[in-house]
Formats: sequence, C-alpha cells, structure tokens
Amino acid sequence: MLSGRRLDLLNPSPEDIEAEDIAHGLSRVARWNGQTKGPHAFSVAQHSLLVENIFSVLAPSASYGDRLAALLHDAPEYVVGDMISPFKAVIGGDYKAVEARLLAAIHNRFNLPSPSTTALTSAIKEADRIAAYHEAVTLAGFKEEDALMIFGKPPVDLLFNNELLTPKSSENAKTAFLRHLSKLKG
Repeated sequence: MLSGRRLDLLNPSPEDIEAEDIAHGLSRVARWNGQTKGPHAFSVAQHSLLVENIFSVLAPSASYGDRLAALLHDAPEYVVGDMISPFKAVIGGDYKAVEARLLAAIHNRFNLPSPSTTALTSAIKEADRIAAYHEAVTLAGFKEEDALMIFGKPPVDLLFNNELLTPKSSENAKTAFLRHLSKLKG
C-alpha cells in the first residue's frame, strides 16, 4: 500500500489497513468503468459518500457506527477494484471470499461488528441500490425507464445532497472521504 503497509489478501490483518490507503484507492477507482459524464470519473469514494448520505436519510436515527459501516460498504474495492455484480457472480466464490475477508478486516480495524447484522446489511444495500439508480440516470447515460427496470423505483420523497453526484478530482474525493470518515469515527 502507499502507506508502506503490506496487505495479505488471503489473510488481511486489521493492523495493515489505513484510512488514508482506503481513501486514496477508492478515490482513484471509477464507478461505471469510467463511463460517466463530467471532466472526472465518478469514484467509488464519491459513491460511498452518496450511499452513506442516502442511508442517513433512510435511517435518521442510525448510530455513527452504522453510518460508518455504510460509508465503508465498498471499502475492499480500494484493493480489488470495482467490478459490476454480474461479473462478480461469474468469477464466483473465490472473489467473494477475498472481498468478505477484506471487509471483515476493515470492520475490525474500525471497531465495527463483522459481519454486520442482516437488517443493517439490507438497509445499506437499499441505499446502494438507490445510489446506483441516481448515478445511472444522472451520470452514466441510462434512460430512466432502463434504470427503473434494473434498480427499481427509488423513494419519491428521498432528499439527498445532489452535490454528491458531481464527479470530482481524485484528490477532492479523497479529502471528502477522509473528512467524513473522521467525523463518523468520532
């Protein structure tokens, strides 16, 4: 890792996980394989901020720990990159096992339960699905009817910060991610 840490993908240690490495990596991983509007790619760091924001709107009484879990839901991608779900399914169990071990180590590093409760995981997945819908329509050129077919209809009354859907430079995305992570860690 850029921090100098060595991360064993087969047996990741929480001691080898640094917030700076996560933020740096996620800010340079493009969502939608870079096929988005704007002068910059829409990064996984930005997606993570959007998901946490939507999660907070859906669950306004969520604890800081639950919000941190939402922010870190795709954190393993700082090492393995972002792959679309159908491709992950084709790759199968080995990929999912590596991703699960990384997420468990990340949760351990930030004192979060691993695995998260089923209810929390479901709530984060719902926020992730809503984020994907908005990203698809706003950034990735999807027609609304196609996005509705794939992601379903998001709640009509959902209000979130639209600034979160503006692609930023990797440095700005990294800074925003680290700032929010620090706020949620307390």
